Amino acid sequence: MNDIHYLTPEGKQKLQAELQSLVTEGRDEIAKRLKHAISMGDLSENADYHKAKEDQGFLEGRIQEIEFLLKNAEVIVTRDNYHEVIIGAQVTIKEGEFEPETYSLVGPQEANPREGKISHESPIGKALLGHKVGDFIQVELPNGEKIELEILAIE
Repeated sequence: MNDIHYLTPEGKQKLQAELQSLVTEGRDEIAKRLKHAISMGDLSENADYHKAKEDQGFLEGRIQEIEFLLKNAEVIVTRDNYHEVIIGAQVTIKEGEFEPETYSLVGPQEANPREGKISHESPIGKALLGHKVGDFIQVELPNGEKIELEILAIE
């Protein structure tokens, strides 16, 4: 597995903010819930205690995940012009008679097609990498369907 995780500067900032929130408010809230549940007595049948312990496990797991991502992050540096599609580029593509669509190529942690961000590890992202304006590329989608895309612009 690739240990480098590509993040935009905004994506890195969001993860740092989430980590800060989890380490401070998140841990404080779990500690208060645990203290309250313990004060109720008999922990073997205390649903609040068990739920708080479960939530604590999820919280600590997310903290470890974010710390790992940030430790192994490579921040994507955008530039003014691109000669080919690379991570960090914004690419305008067109499929057949459909309207052109513009996507930013990002790491999988930030991918959100509804926001115009696709992962460089997705089928379309992989197919776009290394190509230039005017290229036609074939993409096999997860459902087995094959589509052809034309690269109209790279910014």
